[in-house]
Amino acid sequence: MILCTTIQLSGVMHMSFLKNMFKGGAAVPHRKNTESCETIKMGVPQKVVIPMLQHIGAPCEPTVKKGDTVKVGQIIGNSDKYISSPIHSSVSGVVTDVAPMLYPGGVYVTTVEIKTDGVQEVHESVKPPVYSNHSEFVNAIRQSGLVGLGGAGFPTHVKLSPPSDKKIDCLVINAAECEPYITADYREMVENPSGIVDGIKILIDMLGIKNVFIGVEDNKPEAIKLLKDITEANNSISVVKLKSRYPQGAEKMLIYSVTGRKVPPGKLPSDVGVIVMNVNSISFIAQYVKNGMPLIKKRVTVDGSAVQRPSNVEILIGTQLADVFEFCGGFKCEPRKVLMGGPMMGIAQYSLQTSVLKQTNALLAFDSTEAELPPESPCIRCGKCVEACPMNLLPLYINLNALKENHEELKKYNTNDCIECGSCSYVCPAKRHLVQSMRLAKAQLRQAAAKGGK
Repeated sequence: MILCTTIQLSGVMHMSFLKNMFKGGAAVPHRKNTESCETIKMGVPQKVVIPMLQHIGAPCEPTVKKGDTVKVGQIIGNSDKYISSPIHSSVSGVVTDVAPMLYPGGVYVTTVEIKTDGVQEVHESVKPPVYSNHSEFVNAIRQSGLVGLGGAGFPTHVKLSPPSDKKIDCLVINAAECEPYITADYREMVENPSGIVDGIKILIDMLGIKNVFIGVEDNKPEAIKLLKDITEANNSISVVKLKSRYPQGAEKMLIYSVTGRKVPPGKLPSDVGVIVMNVNSISFIAQYVKNGMPLIKKRVTVDGSAVQRPSNVEILIGTQLADVFEFCGGFKCEPRKVLMGGPMMGIAQYSLQTSVLKQTNALLAFDSTEAELPPESPCIRCGKCVEACPMNLLPLYINLNALKENHEELKKYNTNDCIECGSCSYVCPAKRHLVQSMRLAKAQLRQAAAKGGK
């Protein structure tokens, strides 16, 4: 039996199914150990180290230098590039260094180091934004430094300014949070549902969108009930219960599950009339409109078998990982692997001196038993990776051609359509390092394109 609810979308009746609608994916364990852990504030560390790249797009240039005094909410990095987002100080104190540092993603990025004074004096520029139309609103969002808080880090002001030929009639709020361990979005839903709705109302007004859907996986019944209760009187907002299936929270999967619309390869949600935003991004907009404080803090799930006290922690951006884990009681044992992000798509960290970023939603530390990478064995051509791929790719052939550096074949197999969800690696009985191959293949294609295809 197919369970469904009927929703009104631009005058057409659409069905939003409780069963999984997208192809493939994986039934990963939930392990939502911290779902009942109310958010706790960490406080001000002795120093913060703030990278000038915390978003997809062009890095910022520092607007401060060593020896400068800075205040909370002050812009310390900016760029004149459209796809970029300003970076603000999360603390008050003195700039002690401006230097390159190895970024959590594995490249060197200029960082601003600030020794905190503990005062947390707010900069005079921090005040509620004034806007009267869409253009002024989008500019205000840019000034806030908001990027996608679900992990991707795409500048929000760009997302809210689709090309004029794209008719947007649907706003989808991503509250799926489908990766194991992570509960930061869930805590926002149960702790601040009114802020989410306030943010939605602002976007309805500014974007003229009448159809809003909050997609929540069915393993979060309390959040679903709270959101349904608070939106019951608003006909523009629907809470859609989704089947728990990874990667349900991936943008293209979510759009298809909620609206039935397919985003073609190489296209964006705006090409099918949709804007997708993370649930924390939405509530941030409501907070920013009220008090003008830019994006300087982030709720992060801290968990894993090596963590003494798993928690959901509100952390100032730029706080070093070592300080975060210490706040959570330190480690039960020497961690074998530390991830920024979830176990499916997170990035392994080389050092605990790296920093919490705007898009950091989890810090996971695992002991040697859970973190050990299983050895690869030869592909047995079972096809499980093909069945699991939600993008209809052939991971085994991309893996083969990445190892051979066969760029023409990588293009043939649409390598760049991969969303790096890791479903293929998860289901592979031979334990092939398929998602690593995908990233390697994409890097090879980027290098080839930079060299003119030679």
